[in-house]
Amino acid sequence: MLEGQCRESGVQSFVNTAIQEVLHTTEFVVRTPEAEFHAPVVVVATGGLSIPKMGATGFGYDLARQFGLAVRQSRPALVPLRFGPEDCGRYGDLAGVSAEVVVSCGGQAFREKMLITHRGLSGPAVLQISSYWKKGQSISVDLAPDHNPTVALLEANVPRTASSVRAALQRVLPDRLASRWLENHTPSAWTNWALKDLERQLHHWGVTPEGTEGFGKAEVTAGGVDTDELWAKTMQSRKVPGLFFIGEVVDVTGQLGGFNFQWAWASGASAGRAV
Repeated sequence: MLEGQCRESGVQSFVNTAIQEVLHTTEFVVRTPEAEFHAPVVVVATGGLSIPKMGATGFGYDLARQFGLAVRQSRPALVPLRFGPEDCGRYGDLAGVSAEVVVSCGGQAFREKMLITHRGLSGPAVLQISSYWKKGQSISVDLAPDHNPTVALLEANVPRTASSVRAALQRVLPDRLASRWLENHTPSAWTNWALKDLERQLHHWGVTPEGTEGFGKAEVTAGGVDTDELWAKTMQSRKVPGLFFIGEVVDVTGQLGGFNFQWAWASGASAGRAV
């Protein structure tokens, strides 16, 4: 439908065309190996660095710097996080296990599904928090929101044994995760204090990721052309009239749920109306 509307409006598309340089005097000149294009306006919609196998590059950032615009450092966002060596050894073989959790970091928290992978943590909750996580920080995972499985044993008339605690954990966690969690956090005794401490750890699992899975697995790129460099209503450069930046090349990052698509369309519509 979009291609049909473009044809009806006289829009020409040139695919597989490498841009060699963009110049600006009284107008913009875009040079390619095959042709040279002249126009009063250039709209840059080159995206970020995410998923390079689809052709993502930093061309848009280079172009912005060429014209004197500030560019904020880029980093992967909405991306899986990698375990450090110790946690990878403890949990990496649980790949495929998922649970509803609350993941928090830097004052942000998300309650959604978490997925354990052979290299680290993924799933919506982890992808969301990754946009706020910075290298060296820890994330906190509440593995049993709204549940207090081990504390319930304090009030129940059941033996306090590894088996009873494991059964309590398995009522709120996947079996494999419950068993592994208890293996890695077994207290030396089954006292009231030990059960309460086990419960505390269950709600505050501290994980210090070694890093992210990088731009190859990131759904979006955080960073990009500084928004202070653009007019908010049109996306036009404040320094270079006729030069527009839209979509992911700009330093705007949304959460999961279609917000990044919406930003791409909304910024594109704003620039389109302006030109």
